Amino acid sequence: MSPTTPHRLRSATAVLLLAAVGAALATAQTSAPPALSTATQLLVVTTADWSATSGEIRRFVRDRAGSPWRPEGGAVPIVVGRTGLAWGVGFDAFAEGAEPRKREGDGKSPAGLFPLGTVFGFAPPDSARWVKLPWLQLIATTECVDDTASVHYTSVLDRGAVERVDWSSSERMREIGVYRLGVVIDYNVPPTRGRGSCVFFHIWSGPRSHTAGCTAMDAGELERLVAWLDPKARPVVLQVPADVYEGLRGRWGLPEGR
Repeated sequence: MSPTTPHRLRSATAVLLLAAVGAALATAQTSAPPALSTATQLLVVTTADWSATSGEIRRFVRDRAGSPWRPEGGAVPIVVGRTGLAWGVGFDAFAEGAEPRKREGDGKSPAGLFPLGTVFGFAPPDSARWVKLPWLQLIATTECVDDTASVHYTSVLDRGAVERVDWSSSERMREIGVYRLGVVIDYNVPPTRGRGSCVFFHIWSGPRSHTAGCTAMDAGELERLVAWLDPKARPVVLQVPADVYEGLRGRWGLPEGR
């Protein structure tokens, strides 16, 4: 065997690996995520571009997995992070060129497709019986941990129920007025350190406002959205710039944006 053969073998192996990675990325971009395939309620958030801080949200339903989506209601104005959108965890393969990737503290709302979890607010459970998703009443010790060094990073929890508080940074949710009503977007769960935390739907401070990385809207519109959400429908949210949505629409079987 000549001395150059191992180098040729390594080069051939590298080419095969790159081809395999390329094929995997192509599959990831053309195949609908499993959470979308099983959902029968879909929320679509679109903005004009990656840096836009406002946009709209639309609701869609379908009778069963695989059947066509149909709209429910019209477009509702929303605001997103103060610096726009960035690809979230699980969607780095979709980033092209200089398109941003979500990082903790970057002021961007995550782009991608994510399940919806618990609804939260100031009201006691007896006053939230109209909510179908699980309800969490925010109390003085409810916090969302955004300290990347904490074992509780990204968690919404009761500070008083934790055996050891290992974080130095968190959102004290009961003290934040726009959290009077909100929905946990199950982003970065389980957590990847530094890729963002505490991502919610919540009440906005007005159409010219922005968030730290959440998606916000008028209080009345949020109430209607929360009342509509049904855990049996496995609701998900897809949020991306409008041109990205159009690129995904045919590949993922998404409804028309308008």
